[in-house]
Amino acid sequence: MLKKIFPVVLMPVLVVLLFNLVVFSRANAETKSDSMIENALERESLKVGFSTFVPWAMQDKNGEFIGFEVDVARKLAADLGVKLELVPVKWAGILPALLTGQFDIIIGGMSVTTERNLKVNFTVPYDFAGLSLVAHKAKAENLKTLNDFNKAECLIAARTGTSAAFSIKLALPKAKLLLFDEEAQAVQELLNGRVHAFVSGEPLPSAMVLEYPDKLFIPENAEIFAKEPVAFAIRKNDFDSLNVLDNWVRRQESLGWLAERRHYWFKTDEWKDKIK
Repeated sequence: MLKKIFPVVLMPVLVVLLFNLVVFSRANAETKSDSMIENALERESLKVGFSTFVPWAMQDKNGEFIGFEVDVARKLAADLGVKLELVPVKWAGILPALLTGQFDIIIGGMSVTTERNLKVNFTVPYDFAGLSLVAHKAKAENLKTLNDFNKAECLIAARTGTSAAFSIKLALPKAKLLLFDEEAQAVQELLNGRVHAFVSGEPLPSAMVLEYPDKLFIPENAEIFAKEPVAFAIRKNDFDSLNVLDNWVRRQESLGWLAERRHYWFKTDEWKDKIK
């Protein structure tokens, strides 16, 4: 009698135990796969997505990527004890590339906006981007202030998908905004006098004026007309990685390493010989 009852009693218990084991194993696997930091440590490499912006990220004479963002990415990878894999992508497609797993993290001068934050998680800021407008002297001969460019006939160049493009549209709603996939294309349009002005993050606009003083100028009120926080972007719901990255940024800020790198790339021209 007991032999018949024993299996009947144990069977539901075994089923429950097996079910819990499967659920626990799946949850544990999903937690592991959702952690960018854990995946990078296991892979022994950090895949960083970025797009070229001078002097944030650019190629030197040997074709190697250098810049403020590249230094930050190298330092982060070194502190994690993994190798760095740089993944250059077009700016317009950088968020979809992150969301589809083409790389682990964006370290690429991305400013924090509500629209972007609905798609990805941002860390605490590791920098603040100042946006300026630089104009062509001959093309914008009678335009002296930022507001003077708020006319339908004014052509403003910017890079597609950037906060600079978004901000200038708010500041100058009547002007015609021309968008380009690459920043170099927008810069060339300005230098050739085909647009009245170009908008981008500092220090590029100021550096352009220093390089072409007879051709370019920054109008009144157009130097750093907007300022936005810049942060790392990772996929949603990865709170473990977010905690690690937030604390890494805070530590590098407190040690003065980020300030030193900002000064080198944004306040000096010591790096310019590396790209010419």
